[in-house]
Amino acid sequence: MSILIDDKTPVIVQGFTGQIGTFHAKEMMEYGTNVVGGVTPGKGGATHLGRPVFNTVKEAVDATGAQASIIFVPAPFAADSIMEAADAGIRYCVAITDGIPAQDMIRVKRYMLRYKAEKSMRLTGPNCAGTISPGKAMMGIMPGHIYIKGAVGIVGRSGTLGYEAASQMKALGIGVTTSVGIGGDPINGSSFKDILELFQDDPETKAIMMIGEIGGPQEAEAAHFVKENMKKPVVGYIAGLTAPKGRRMGHAGAIISAFGESAAEKVEILQECGVTVAPSPAELGTTMAQVLKKVS
Repeated sequence: MSILIDDKTPVIVQGFTGQIGTFHAKEMMEYGTNVVGGVTPGKGGATHLGRPVFNTVKEAVDATGAQASIIFVPAPFAADSIMEAADAGIRYCVAITDGIPAQDMIRVKRYMLRYKAEKSMRLTGPNCAGTISPGKAMMGIMPGHIYIKGAVGIVGRSGTLGYEAASQMKALGIGVTTSVGIGGDPINGSSFKDILELFQDDPETKAIMMIGEIGGPQEAEAAHFVKENMKKPVVGYIAGLTAPKGRRMGHAGAIISAFGESAAEKVEILQECGVTVAPSPAELGTTMAQVLKKVS
């Protein structure tokens, strides 16, 4: 079984008729994702890629029964789009958009607190590659052909390192239940801990690959969660071993500002908590293969 999405999940695309939304919606549909429509304010009533276009997310949910939404909305308007999805009853939202101001995401996080846990929307991203359950559904911008079905869950801040892990594992015949990008921004919708919990509860996921990077406390918090709650083996990798303190490295959240935020410190914490750490990005697949041999 997959987490978050499967082949039956009805998905809408926010920013559906734009160039980026169109390109990736088409890829998602070709992969087999159940895209039931899209939202572009002012273009409601039209048809795009053979699917209906709506002015609002509420209209789209009422007409199609959509449960998931993916956001390809420009950064200045993306936070409003996330909150609109939450108000409309969307259960799972993937925010692909890069460059959303941190203050906007603080507002989103505060806004979502108004909903009780059972009615709250789960958000991954922003600035993420999306989520894919191989052979079932893809909500994101990843190359679908590098993923095969299997028993390993992937969660990471870096989209490209997530691709690398999937590609290396595929070459070794190791498949994936679901791969989830949580995004590289300092304030995101779901943490490593949130996704690890879902993988722990998924009967088909036998092991987890967790890909972190410098900056922020998330990896350290996840390491302690693994030690205290996870019964499945976790392989970790932390990008940025050579990054100097105070230098931003690509992602907005990848800046070392406190103890426990450098790659070396995070590696040490992960190892102390029982996580098997891959020594380099070239050894993600082989490290997972070794761990799976021990548990098989």
